[in-house]
Amino acid sequence: MARPTSFGKDTGLQLRMALTMFMLGLVYVVLIAVLIASGTGAVVIAVIAGGMLALQLFASDKLALHAMGARVVSPQEAPELHAMIDRLCIQADLPKPRVAVAQTPMPNAFALGRSPKSATVCATTGIMELLSPAELEGVLAHELTHIQNRDVVVMTVASFFATIAAYIMQFGFFFGGGVGGGDSDEDGPGFLAVIVVSAIVYAISYLLLQALSRYREFSADRGAAIMTGRPSALASALMKISGTMERIPKQDLRAAEELNAFYFFPATSKKSLMSLFATHPPMEKRIEALAKLERQLQGSAN
Repeated sequence: MARPTSFGKDTGLQLRMALTMFMLGLVYVVLIAVLIASGTGAVVIAVIAGGMLALQLFASDKLALHAMGARVVSPQEAPELHAMIDRLCIQADLPKPRVAVAQTPMPNAFALGRSPKSATVCATTGIMELLSPAELEGVLAHELTHIQNRDVVVMTVASFFATIAAYIMQFGFFFGGGVGGGDSDEDGPGFLAVIVVSAIVYAISYLLLQALSRYREFSADRGAAIMTGRPSALASALMKISGTMERIPKQDLRAAEELNAFYFFPATSKKSLMSLFATHPPMEKRIEALAKLERQLQGSAN
């Protein structure tokens, strides 16, 4: 079997991202139509939605780093981390992202940014202390593959739709019939329609996001394994992180859950009973896929 060489182009992922954006755009158009029909001004909708999208695109990475207590570090502050990312970026033909470190014992890493040129890769002190250099290189290659595939920006934009729907539901419940901006008796049916459609849009957005998130993790695992040539090192990193995550205080995990879709490993200490809503595929499935790839790479080398 020929050794796979492309870790940056995953046709399955590209098709899924396009389908997700199309479906989200479709349900969002329906939501806007319902809002306008209920009496909410089109200009108001455009201003609020445009402002939130701009915030999501241009400030979400800074807000996420702040939420994690992370900061961008120089090569002098983290020479080994920078050197590792330098080597991987050369292999992946990627512009070097900003490098950040989060001071937390939770072993994890994530990538953020609206484009490869504006991306940031963050590693926690916990993951740098836990993993061997080969394992950490695999995790960083996983995050760089997310940037290469541009699925980070797709996840950022896609989450915008769910955020809008959630806010509309919250404001609707808080302010009641005032959503339509008119007489409460006349706006009652319109208000109810807005709440129902917003709830449907949120549910569809959430499910689409989770499905895309799980697939992109498989894709990034594959890209990282091919980039480094060591699928077993990435599998070893997954097992080490899983075992350590059980020892992280639950309050720390809960505080980090909002970024779960972007983490290398979900911030949870127990397996979810509702795997349909998981942001990551089961660790066993990821390790199984890496073991299969390991056999393929070994076969191609013989």
